Amino acid sequence: MFSFILRRLGVMVLTMFALTVVVFFLVNLEPNLKKLAITQTESRATEEQLESWLTRNGYRQNFFVRYGQWLGVMPKQPNIDPATGEAVPRFRFCDEPSEAAYSGLLQGEFGCSTKFRVSVAERLFPALGATGILMFWVMAVMVPISLLIGVLAGMREGTRTDRTLSMASITTTATPEYVSGVIFTVIFASWLGWLNGSAASATNTGITFSNFTLPVMTMAIYGIGYIARMTRASMVEVMTQQYIRTARLKGLSFSSVVIKHALRNALIAPFTVIMLQFPWLLTGVVIVETMFRYQGFGYALVEGAANNDIDLLLGCSLISVFVVLFTQLISDIGYAYLNPRIRVQ
Repeated sequence: MFSFILRRLGVMVLTMFALTVVVFFLVNLEPNLKKLAITQTESRATEEQLESWLTRNGYRQNFFVRYGQWLGVMPKQPNIDPATGEAVPRFRFCDEPSEAAYSGLLQGEFGCSTKFRVSVAERLFPALGATGILMFWVMAVMVPISLLIGVLAGMREGTRTDRTLSMASITTTATPEYVSGVIFTVIFASWLGWLNGSAASATNTGITFSNFTLPVMTMAIYGIGYIARMTRASMVEVMTQQYIRTARLKGLSFSSVVIKHALRNALIAPFTVIMLQFPWLLTGVVIVETMFRYQGFGYALVEGAANNDIDLLLGCSLISVFVVLFTQLISDIGYAYLNPRIRVQ
């Protein structure tokens, strides 16, 4: 197991490296750089002024030099102020060094956000914290409800309860976040008036219950149906196994058989599905946070992409691939502990 974890960690590092190279190349294409220069200067700036801004801020350096500077394996060179001839930081608003220095990812520096005009770390990590709180409550609502629905449906295969719960699960799974978000907004905010502007963003005043309700409901409703269907299928398969029949023939009650024998084996497949919900939540928060103006990771990613915020986009891509690969690693380890046959193999 230890060697397996080491191999997976090595794959994670290589994957993250390859992804950052691809993203770095894409965000530094000429049209994107032109767009960045326009957003950072006057909209009526001439081609010469735009080119001067790109050159002055280091965007015309060699691609591999710039990538090495972002990684922190090459020193960043300060800009020379044409008026005074003195070395100045590339962006004054995030306290970049005014002299040649190693200041990159390996040194814990993610760069500067040209959209929010702060360092990427100052913008990205609070956004991650806000999204982490959102994801925690989504999982806290989604997992228990979906497991309960799946177990109840799987215990009584073919009954009216099974058909009703299965139909509800399929309906929620077939409803994307942007549809359920609009429906919940119309019902709770417009018709019932319960939330009193709950679709407002989480601003500097902090996260409140009201501006949290709709995003959590919108994201949880989709995942509940998917996990419930997987749990039901796993429960149905387990309930037909020979050891379950043997336990019933020995006189054990139905509830005792389900709780002591069937439930653990039935939760193996749902555990993997639950862990894989974390990567899905990263894509879901992009839609939900934009819809409800909840200023978390997804909102920062959309704003960075809309304004070609290169350093912020690189930071978001790095975090995204880390979450995806790390949850897959935890899923594999957990699956091995839940299923003894995997450990033997």
